[in-house]
Amino acid sequence: MQPIPEALYIHIPFCTNKCHYCDFTSYILKGQPVDEYLDALELEMRLTTEQWKPKQIKTVFVGGGTPTVLTPPQMEKFLSSVHRWFPLADDVEFSMEANPGTTDRDKLQAMKDGGVNRISFGVQSFDNELLKRIGRIHEVDDVYRSLENARAVGFTNMSIDLMFGLPGQTVELLDESVQKALELDLPHYSLYSLKIEENTLFHRLYERNELVLPPEEDEYKMYLHLIDRITEAGYKHYEISNFAKPGYESRHNSTYWRNEPYYGLGTGAHGYVNRQRHMNIKGVQPYIDACKSKLPRLEQYDISEQEAKEDFMMVGLRLLDGVTASRYSEQFPQSTLEVDFGEMIERQIKQGLMERIPADQDTIYRLTKQGLLLGNEVFAAFLADE
Repeated sequence: MQPIPEALYIHIPFCTNKCHYCDFTSYILKGQPVDEYLDALELEMRLTTEQWKPKQIKTVFVGGGTPTVLTPPQMEKFLSSVHRWFPLADDVEFSMEANPGTTDRDKLQAMKDGGVNRISFGVQSFDNELLKRIGRIHEVDDVYRSLENARAVGFTNMSIDLMFGLPGQTVELLDESVQKALELDLPHYSLYSLKIEENTLFHRLYERNELVLPPEEDEYKMYLHLIDRITEAGYKHYEISNFAKPGYESRHNSTYWRNEPYYGLGTGAHGYVNRQRHMNIKGVQPYIDACKSKLPRLEQYDISEQEAKEDFMMVGLRLLDGVTASRYSEQFPQSTLEVDFGEMIERQIKQGLMERIPADQDTIYRLTKQGLLLGNEVFAAFLADE
């Protein structure tokens, strides 16, 4: 038995438009039954808490889609339902994703009044031409206006996402965006490379050789440049794609990276409870219909102990602090990290991709700088290990 989750993810799938690279469960807002979806979400909250009664929720993350397309009354209704069904800790980290340009002061006030205390803005770039190229509908001025509104309402814990490896992007263009991002003096930055996913416009263009991307060596240079610039500015590089001032690391995402359980609600959402993973039904109306009678599961399956161990290594090694032998033994009391993965770890150490660090009656295993660049290969090695 896993402990009862202390983390909650909720999916709001509506967007004003679909970005060219996006394969998330998201749907254009116009014409959607938003209020009926929020009613269905509350039904899922009730059914979930009846099956797995929560003790105390320490982190909430509302993702999408673009949750901030909700109107202030809809936002108030939604956040009230969260408080009704889930007991939130006094020091809860309550995050919500936002798109610049969808956060006027009335909406931000509704968010703050409803308990949201952390906002993650999907900025992606400070270059208007690049923003158009990837299908974003906001412009750079919207970023500054949204941050100004958030600060005026009282938000201090804010993060922005930036992307690299975009069509036509160079190291020099990226550096300009990073400089503008750092000038904002935010407590947290997330930096992601473009991935070409199926069922996206970019994938169709890529298949027709109509999408010109930076060469792989330039993408590596961009990533290393980002690390250097942001760490030099005083931020801790605490996860492969994330940087924070001390104390501002994403507590919710750390739940995933530590392979701990979490509730997952909403259409297409994933959850991990009692060593069972589930994915919810996709589609707004199918989700609404399903919630009227039962939990809206598309699939649900048990995770074997071996799979859980592999997951622990794959997600845990994303953290720059790595994994520890003691935390492994906490999750798997009948085994040790060295017994289960010692041979694989030694191979990675010999290849210069991992390192071992003794620490106060414990042992840390983490990626080297070279391992960061080849992280997916390291993770896959543990997945394939027998």
